[in-house]
Amino acid sequence: MSVFTRSRTSTVLGGIALIGASALVLAGCAGGGTGGDEPSESAGPVDELSLKLGTALPQTGNLAFLGPPEEAGVAYAMSQINDATADTGLDLDVVFGDSGDTDNKAYETEIPRLLGEDVSAIIGAASSSTSLQFIDQVTGAGVIQFSPANTSDAFTSYDDNGLYFRTAPSDVLQGEVLGNLIAEDGHQTLGMIVLNDSYGTGLAKYVTEAFEAAGGEVVAAPTYNTGDTSFDAQISEVLAADPDAIALITFEEVKTILPSLFGQYPAEDLYFVDGNLANFGDQFPAGSLTGAKGTFPGLSLDTITDFTDALQTFNTDEGNEPLTEFTYAAESYDATVLLALAALAAGSTDGTAMAEKLIEVSGGSGDGEKCTTYAECAAIIVGGGTADYDGISGPITFDEVGDPTEASIGIYQFGDDNKYTAYEG
Repeated sequence: MSVFTRSRTSTVLGGIALIGASALVLAGCAGGGTGGDEPSESAGPVDELSLKLGTALPQTGNLAFLGPPEEAGVAYAMSQINDATADTGLDLDVVFGDSGDTDNKAYETEIPRLLGEDVSAIIGAASSSTSLQFIDQVTGAGVIQFSPANTSDAFTSYDDNGLYFRTAPSDVLQGEVLGNLIAEDGHQTLGMIVLNDSYGTGLAKYVTEAFEAAGGEVVAAPTYNTGDTSFDAQISEVLAADPDAIALITFEEVKTILPSLFGQYPAEDLYFVDGNLANFGDQFPAGSLTGAKGTFPGLSLDTITDFTDALQTFNTDEGNEPLTEFTYAAESYDATVLLALAALAAGSTDGTAMAEKLIEVSGGSGDGEKCTTYAECAAIIVGGGTADYDGISGPITFDEVGDPTEASIGIYQFGDDNKYTAYEG
């Protein structure tokens, strides 16, 4: 097991990079998120509160593989929230919708439909660039936008009327972990193939900064656009630069890119990110990805098997196909729980009122009672106390701009079956 310390208080332990609060202090964080007024007293018991949420998660588009685990996380949380209605007075309804991507633009019809359903919050999108297409429309309507997967640093300083939150950490952190991992694996030169959007270019920037700070050199970083289907030019440019390692900062386009690299480049020198880390299995010949590594935000899946096993059972009992991925499922579950707790604490389903309570129920006020389930936290609120929810995805704890102040970045490695497990190097 490798253990190493970063200048920003991040440490890797058994495949998890743990990032302390000091790593999340970003320059120029004015604007965006929820303001810093002292939290008001908890509302206490409510007689009846009907909360309606919408989701704009990727049922289609270049992140569609993330849609099933994210929607399952929301549905599972809803079931537990409604199981406690007799004790809390709050019941939850979710209207599921498709974010699509910036190519098919499903959000152009879905967001108006969801807003027309009078939702208090919309959970989504997964893609940062997709969320940026409708954030003004959602927050301008007084509705919370809460993403379980947006990682672009653009949201930290975005003027969102205090109505944008996320359970995923900024790409500043994943970029730092990945760039240092590549350097510590002994690589001195790096090539990247990068999606040309706020997620791809932002993450590439932070990978570059970390890798170069460790003494490495990025020798090629061609980009491509959402909707592109041919990547021959980008692959040729990177291979011509003869890098020691290649980082693929893409979404599902990686499935088209990889076959052109097989046989030309060693798998153990390939690196994946949260936008494309998937259990490819028999989609490629056995052994195609042996030794390749990747990162994504959140606790290592090996440490939350109780949750993923229960989620799988719930999902199949609901008549859905078994989940093959769990990326951002925990973050989606936590987002749903936090929104319900905020409504309960506010005694209201008004988006602005709920936003004012989200920092409090996440522990951001610093004076809440720790709790780890919806039922436990809700009992604290109904009893007149202040709840501090620590979720499946981590402690969360929002800062004044709606970003989590603590984060874990999982590091994974592919085996001969083209599936990934926690990296134990």
